[in-house]
Amino acid sequence: KMSTRTVPNVLITGTPGTGKSSTAERVAAALPGFKHVNVGELVKSKSLHAGKHEDAEFDCFVLDEDMICDELEDQMTAGGNVVDFHTCDFFPERWFDLVVVLRADNSILYPRLEARGYSQKKVQENVECEIMCVVAEDARESYREDIVWELQSNSLEDLEANVARIATQVSQWANIQPAL
Repeated sequence: KMSTRTVPNVLITGTPGTGKSSTAERVAAALPGFKHVNVGELVKSKSLHAGKHEDAEFDCFVLDEDMICDELEDQMTAGGNVVDFHTCDFFPERWFDLVVVLRADNSILYPRLEARGYSQKKVQENVECEIMCVVAEDARESYREDIVWELQSNSLEDLEANVARIATQVSQWANIQPAL
């Protein structure tokens, strides 16, 4: 069914350490009335998970994807959300009008993840995911090709350029929707 939203939703996704939260916060701040939705924080604060991962080195929760979708449904239907999460393939396709996959070079990503205090195993796994383009492929398989953007996120200059580009696209969204 066609969306009845008058305001779009944006998903900012990518491997941990690519700058999703920083980008999403700034995009939401640049767009009047938009909210930043940090799904990782929501999972923790509302216990939308099935407990800790069995491998303690990963230091993460086992997501309850249905609970996450139920929690967000009304807010997403209303529109005006900049959602940030490291996976994207379980969200309903109809939720998003723009899906941005942030990418970072390994030489940048590795130290960012180490600085977070991640175990060596968790750093390696995330860097391998980035090398294998896991999140980008999930995005392309889950959403229409014309709404998926891959943007480099290696520097503050990249961050600022990405925020400006996303905010411009979103602010023009109402004008470029096909007439129903």
